[in-house]
Amino acid sequence: MSVAAVTRPLASRMLCQRFPASLAARRAIPAFPRGSMRHFSRSLQFEVKKYTESHEWVELSDNGIATIGITQYAAKSLGDVVYVELPTADLEIGAGEPVGAVESVKSASDVLSPVSGKVVDGNAILSDKPKTINDSPEGEGWIAKIEVNDPNELESLLDEKAYLESVEDH
Repeated sequence: MSVAAVTRPLASRMLCQRFPASLAARRAIPAFPRGSMRHFSRSLQFEVKKYTESHEWVELSDNGIATIGITQYAAKSLGDVVYVELPTADLEIGAGEPVGAVESVKSASDVLSPVSGKVVDGNAILSDKPKTINDSPEGEGWIAKIEVNDPNELESLLDEKAYLESVEDH
């Protein structure tokens, strides 16, 4: 055995080896025939964030779980958030009912659920760091996750363009 063969890493030696034609034929990976790839369609309803006139947002995932929080505009209007009241799991909530509350140095405000359903989870991060809402109100600062009863309730809510136009009027 040569010095190069001994010093070359094992993986490199394995890749350089030539296999007998019969072995190579058995190891061939069949290719997918053209057009055999399956394409999945998704409803636009599951890809769009919706807003309410009372400055909450809701985003529905494919599994029927909606994430709810307050908008950037609401977080900016409230100022520094000092406390967030989170919902308890398994709580049944109707559309327009309070799902939590946000208290800031300026004021306190209820967070209204844009959809009806059962609370699955509250954002525990907000218990320790309520200021997360100020840093990322439409991301890490979400308030609750709800298993939605009727996804069609989202159709009556505002899209981003309509919401931003309503905020400009204020």
